[in-house]
Amino acid sequence: MSVSKEEVYYIANLARLQLKEDEAERLKGDMNKILGYIETLNELDTSDVEPLEHVTEIVSSSFRKDEAGAPLDHEEALKNAPDADSDYFRVPRVIE
Repeated sequence: MSVSKEEVYYIANLARLQLKEDEAERLKGDMNKILGYIETLNELDTSDVEPLEHVTEIVSSSFRKDEAGAPLDHEEALKNAPDADSDYFRVPRVIE
């Protein structure tokens, strides 16, 4: 399978990109290399290979247990706020 320059422009148009001639030519070469690599991978017999969820083995003991802790009180939560008003964080207005 090979990608033509017209297909590169079509894909760029779908992505709302405007390409110069040299950019389209470079992308055409890159896309053809990617498709060539995929064709090489398709030649491999993977019928006896189990699908993987992750590329590397994940050790479950590396994650901490998800345990509920004591909630912060208002004073502790607002202690490092740059600006606070009694029980609330004060932030600059963003909608006018």
